[in-house]
Amino acid sequence: MYDPSMRVLTVLELLQAHERVTGAELARRLEVSPRTVQRYIARLQDLGIPVESTRGVGGAYRLKAGFRLPPLMFTGEEALALALGLHALHHLGLTALAPAVAGASAKLSRTLPHALRERMQTLEEAVQLDAFPWTVPTDAEILSALLAAMQAGRVVAFAYRSHAGEATRREVEVYGVVHLDGRWYAVGRCRERDALRTFRLDRISEPTELELPFTRPRDFDARAYLRSTLPFLQAPYEVEVWLDLCPEDAALHFSPGRVALEPDAGRGGTWLRCRREALEPFAALLLRLGCAVAVHRPRELREIFGVLADRANAARLDPASREPAC
Repeated sequence: MYDPSMRVLTVLELLQAHERVTGAELARRLEVSPRTVQRYIARLQDLGIPVESTRGVGGAYRLKAGFRLPPLMFTGEEALALALGLHALHHLGLTALAPAVAGASAKLSRTLPHALRERMQTLEEAVQLDAFPWTVPTDAEILSALLAAMQAGRVVAFAYRSHAGEATRREVEVYGVVHLDGRWYAVGRCRERDALRTFRLDRISEPTELELPFTRPRDFDARAYLRSTLPFLQAPYEVEVWLDLCPEDAALHFSPGRVALEPDAGRGGTWLRCRREALEPFAALLLRLGCAVAVHRPRELREIFGVLADRANAARLDPASREPAC
């Protein structure tokens, strides 16, 4: 939790980072009232910081043109937040960012005083984040291109490969990009279909920003849209299994956006219901839970478990007793 003096410095950081910031935006970011923001601004002005303000509709605060301060030092909490964020990037499927993460981490370490530098090094050595087994690698350049087009308010064209392998060329007004359940998605209006569509970034290639402007709808919630449509996106298998785990323990192993967990009041355990497009990775994930599993549907999932059982039995045989594979 920031103390008041740190909040005042945070206001200064925001003013240096943006040409103008409204009082409402400052209040939202700092989780304080607009009147408190006014006190923070007055405090900066008392310290000789030239903060200018405009009143009325569209009023905002800004620093006097040409005024800049040297970079501020990070607090312990800010350094920890940055270090954890860099550490977590390894698990978002953006493997190409690994060199950038290492470089940013090194620069951050050099700017910190000795005590904070040691704390950051301890974090990197001691904290282990377990990546989701279903994380899909994604090209960071694709993500960067989509975000650049969205920021510029311009249509982006790209080649897209559907779930069925069909290749098409799309022109899309990107409204938002979401990371959910180990995958990156872009949500926006497809000009060819003239409707909202969702595109997986790992199926996108050759993005090109076009000289076609668009206006992003205000208050569009890409994550809410994705959550409302994702269970029905090309997932042919409806899965219903019983797990010999309590719901709290089961929830530790699954993304909340793609499964429904319900306690079994009769015999205990948990009912898991979801839709999946690939059953073998999901069956392997269920085996990793280390608990009893009862498959109620689909039949294909039980068959997959049979295939995995045959592989397991073959793997435990003495290599000398095996028959040649071909």
